[in-house]
Amino acid sequence: MLSSHNLFFLITICLLSACKKSSDNAPPTPNQYEYAFSSGTEGWTGDFADYPNDPGVEQFYELEFSHAGLPNPLNAADGALKQSGVNRSDDLFMFITKKITGLRPGNTYTVKITVDFATNVANNMVGVGGSPGEGVFIKAGAVAMQPMKTLNTNENWFRMNIDKGNQSNSGGDMKVIGNFANGTNQNTYIIKQLTTTAPLTVKASPQGEIWLVIGTDSGFEGRTTIYYSSVKAMIN
Repeated sequence: MLSSHNLFFLITICLLSACKKSSDNAPPTPNQYEYAFSSGTEGWTGDFADYPNDPGVEQFYELEFSHAGLPNPLNAADGALKQSGVNRSDDLFMFITKKITGLRPGNTYTVKITVDFATNVANNMVGVGGSPGEGVFIKAGAVAMQPMKTLNTNENWFRMNIDKGNQSNSGGDMKVIGNFANGTNQNTYIIKQLTTTAPLTVKASPQGEIWLVIGTDSGFEGRTTIYYSSVKAMIN
């Protein structure tokens, strides 16, 4: 016959075991990541793809990525990620990316991304190859490997190592969430916000990492300059 002390001990062990089992099977706690770029890049990097591997091509396309203040009439004291390029290939892709660590290795997560950016392109503008607003598509994704450009040796062009889709079409790894038009009839900078309409799904790497990636996929054959003022990601 068990003493009251031993009975209490067994009940405690059972409860602890049940709690551990429940914890192991519980879904991961939602994590929110917020980047405001007030004083720096917050670990985000920028790059470009969908252009030929020709001598001096980066200068010819005037490719630029930097941390900068927002343009007038917005508050120049507020920091942003500035990315700019001239779409001479009729297909330029400009993207920013950030690695997220500390996730459960191999676990499948859903990701919701919200991005705020400055644009000065009015609705329904006309441009070569397409509109400078509606013809520049904003995409967002979450992937288990570092998004980067790679050289396609068959065509000698830089392409992405993930499936971003092409211009107005979403891909397996990135989805169209909107366009670059500012929603007004004025060519003045405003802050526009876009959010993924459906959660992205990604399986964390064996190291417990995923990468967020946001970009502009352009059919407009001219200059696009975007200022990313903030990014938020909810990972569950």
